[in-house]
Amino acid sequence: MTEKDNKLQRTLKPIHLWALAVGLVVSGNYFGWSYGYATGGPVGLFVAAIPVVIMFATFIFCYAEMATMIPSAGGGAAYARRVLGPVGGYFAGMSSLIELLFAPPAIALAVGGYIHNLIPVIPAIPATIVVFIIFVTINFMGMHTSAVFELIVTIVALVGLCIYWGAAAPHFSIDNFLRPLAENNGFSGFLQYIPGGWHGIIASVPFAIWFYLALEGGAMSAEEMINPQKDIPKGFLSGMGTLFIMMCATLFLTAGISNYNNVAAVDFPLPEALSAVYGRGGITIVINIFGLFGLIASLNGIIAASSRQLFALARTGYLPKILARVNQKRHTPTAALITAGVVGIIAATTGLTNVVISVSAFGLACLYFISLISFLVLRVKEPDMYRPFKAPCGMAAGIISLIICIFCIVCMVIGASAISLPESSILYMIFGNVSINPIVATIIVYIIAFLWYFGIGRKNVCSFEEEFERLKDI
Repeated sequence: MTEKDNKLQRTLKPIHLWALAVGLVVSGNYFGWSYGYATGGPVGLFVAAIPVVIMFATFIFCYAEMATMIPSAGGGAAYARRVLGPVGGYFAGMSSLIELLFAPPAIALAVGGYIHNLIPVIPAIPATIVVFIIFVTINFMGMHTSAVFELIVTIVALVGLCIYWGAAAPHFSIDNFLRPLAENNGFSGFLQYIPGGWHGIIASVPFAIWFYLALEGGAMSAEEMINPQKDIPKGFLSGMGTLFIMMCATLFLTAGISNYNNVAAVDFPLPEALSAVYGRGGITIVINIFGLFGLIASLNGIIAASSRQLFALARTGYLPKILARVNQKRHTPTAALITAGVVGIIAATTGLTNVVISVSAFGLACLYFISLISFLVLRVKEPDMYRPFKAPCGMAAGIISLIICIFCIVCMVIGASAISLPESSILYMIFGNVSINPIVATIIVYIIAFLWYFGIGRKNVCSFEEEFERLKDI
């Protein structure tokens, strides 16, 4: 296979990147975030979301700057490697993999939950596995096909959210949003509405992150953008604005139309919330169907992003070279797609949506940490490097985002707790009543990854110049 045959194909425009950015995250409005109601209630989740929004808003400017400077499918791994060397690049790459490989099983579990809610005779876990296989197959057909599909289902998902907001708004009650706790938690002021007080806010951070998780995954398509220098900022920044509006509407309206405790531990919170005012027929069924489109949009997009990250790390030499093979006809990383699918299916068999979300969110926070360090070092060491897009506020944006990122990491470590496998999961049938702490599980993944790197991976890492020679004509 020639070097030309092993390159990705440039077919994407800003509208496709907007669709990828919003599509990667749109499922975050349809499920996952509502687990934050259980940890901190609506008020605690909203308070936790304030620093998270600031972090993402400032981070995406910094990430867009680096993505136009180094438009690589490796994303954060490529940026970190440029300034921090092979070890820094590997840490960023593995953090991105943890985020992107563990988000799809959470989404697939929600798809299974929505399907089961719509058609109770279909079990959730088997539906989850079948859905995973279908969308790995769609990604085999090529990035342009995947991106066009992503654009269509993203628009449908957004229409579904608009219908949900329109149906929920007339029934919104501030009394529902500020529902008193069953027992006094010993706090006063706004904290009296938050289970656990400040600890409830801290524990809600990963679920606030879920509203935006994988937004940066659009950068993985940089090598497939027709004009990455101009198009990446347009796609990223328009996507961020869209997601902020979506978060505010969904968080407030869902808690305002029903008892939020009823949706705090389900994978289909929107139809469940609507059922409190409309019953389980009519509009509730419609939103359930639209919810499937939202979940499908994110599942498809993140599978594409995770396979590109595997491809990029293997091309660098961090992972086995077989993962860098590209199908000559479809221009898709076949082995990487299969690997992403297998890992996702295994993770989905736990049935622990909230644990998988926490693992993915922790990987994201670690990726953002190393990426922001890379951004700041690049600004100091290479101030004259060509920057087609410069982050507004420059260093200040990076510093603010880094401080909040560290805060989020600390919150996730403090707020993590072990959760037992559900009896319906496949792993429960194998291992019995086992509890999983998401942060401990993630640290174990990092340890295994670095044992591989120092034992085998680092011996095959190519030089930065060799890997990025192809970028000189971009």
